Amino acid sequence: MARPRALVVEDSPEFMLLCQHLLEKEGFDVVVATDGRGAVEQAQKERPDIAILDLGLPDVDGIEVCRQIRQFTDAYIVMVTGRTDELDKVVGLSVGADDYVTKPFSPRELAARIQAMRRRPRNSAAGQSTAIREYGKLRIDPEVREVTLDGQVLELTKIEFGILDLLSSAPRRTFTRGQLLEDVWGDNWYGDDHIIDVHVGNLRKKLGESASSPRHIRTLRGVGYRFEPDPGATR
Repeated sequence: MARPRALVVEDSPEFMLLCQHLLEKEGFDVVVATDGRGAVEQAQKERPDIAILDLGLPDVDGIEVCRQIRQFTDAYIVMVTGRTDELDKVVGLSVGADDYVTKPFSPRELAARIQAMRRRPRNSAAGQSTAIREYGKLRIDPEVREVTLDGQVLELTKIEFGILDLLSSAPRRTFTRGQLLEDVWGDNWYGDDHIIDVHVGNLRKKLGESASSPRHIRTLRGVGYRFEPDPGATR
């Protein structure tokens, strides 16, 4: 059986070696790149299952690299940043990253996040209906993992689709952040639940709505989220 492949994109020798050794220990064959252009080339050639992508690269930054890679691969992408600016994390997730870690990070933390992502199903969760769902102008096809709004296909990340798929599978049922994490991220998620809010915010933008003017995704303060089948639903 072929071993899974990983791509490490990092211009710091210290962090490159840390990630490389960790991934090899986790059973991956690892390829590396030290700049953005090399990262895109390696991703096209190797088709990795997971990519560890540094935000601050010497040529093309990690955000643009993530955007380009996401155009041709469904690999799990973890962004690595040396800055604590929340905007970096939000932008990284909005272009298709699945998760992020901030330097300095421990090998244990990164390993736990990688393990959680590998448990995450790429298809609809067990027990959920794969029948096409239509709510006004919103159409969700779990079988082919496609969402259209007003006839236009929405470019959703794996996480965004997973959230929408789960919420829309049980309209008007409230899902806690913990339930969303368990279903979409995996039951051994290592990290805080704030990441849910970032992904939901990105999903809302693509659905043409916002927290203050929701059409489908309603926030239950202090609890979680629920899906409203009525396009005219208000918060």
